[in-house]
Amino acid sequence: MPTLVPTPKIWMNGTLVDWDDAKVHVLTHTLHYGTGVFEGIRAYETQEGTAVFRLTEHIGRLFNSAKILGMEIPYSVDELIRATKDTVRSTGLPSVYVRPIVYYGYGEMGLNTLPCTVDVAIACWPWGAYLGDDALTKGVRMKISSWTRLDHNMLPPAAKTVANYANSSLAKVEALKAGYDEAILLNTQGLVSECTGENLFVVRNGTILTPPLAAGALEGITQSSVVAIARELGHEVRVENIARSDLYVAEEIFCSGTAAEVSAINSVDDRAVNCPGPITKAVADIYAQAVRGKVPQYRHWCEPI
Repeated sequence: MPTLVPTPKIWMNGTLVDWDDAKVHVLTHTLHYGTGVFEGIRAYETQEGTAVFRLTEHIGRLFNSAKILGMEIPYSVDELIRATKDTVRSTGLPSVYVRPIVYYGYGEMGLNTLPCTVDVAIACWPWGAYLGDDALTKGVRMKISSWTRLDHNMLPPAAKTVANYANSSLAKVEALKAGYDEAILLNTQGLVSECTGENLFVVRNGTILTPPLAAGALEGITQSSVVAIARELGHEVRVENIARSDLYVAEEIFCSGTAAEVSAINSVDDRAVNCPGPITKAVADIYAQAVRGKVPQYRHWCEPI
């Protein structure tokens, strides 16, 4: 598992503060009730210097998550885009992982969030491949989790909220303790939703399938990048429901996410999958080039700092 390495500064409510001084009070509201939203973003080294991958879309999704929770972010999209770039620049590193978070701050307790202040922080640090450096070449072992993906009327899976990831954490730890690398969550209807922090893609009869938002999947920005790349390569991509048994007989399975990038899956519940398959390899290769500004038609995805 990648290790957290401190960088010089963290942006907090408009100010770059020293890493060790980026603190919150123990009675910070979100610490107790999970009512916060966040993003995962990566900045990569390109020929034009460091660039943040699809930064505008990520900050837009942050605002959508906050809107779903009824949070009013006290900054504009443009202000947080600039703040992100400032924070990335302050690291002096060519490539970093970026974590913006919006949370209810100190000063109120109880379930009512209406009197609470809304605070924003942005941190950056170097972070390698989330599922391991050989996640593409050797693939990762998956298991179907005993934990069910959150239903739309329990907590909103369409929002990237702090509380939702308790569900993911339970599934992740269960998988690791059982000797697997990652878990796949089914929804309340028993259909495939997503992994604990990645969107899922299944190749059946030469067609790439990925679960819909209605199945409880987060609307992935890396996912949409993969769909664009796969279609450009000439593959049919369909967004539709996937059954558990589809995973067992798939020709290829891979997952995508900011932290995981594009990772191959070599088995699900000990049923072997061709890994890495030709479609997975082709998509992953183009994605790795695109995030580094090497593919002309996707260069607009890379926003220089």
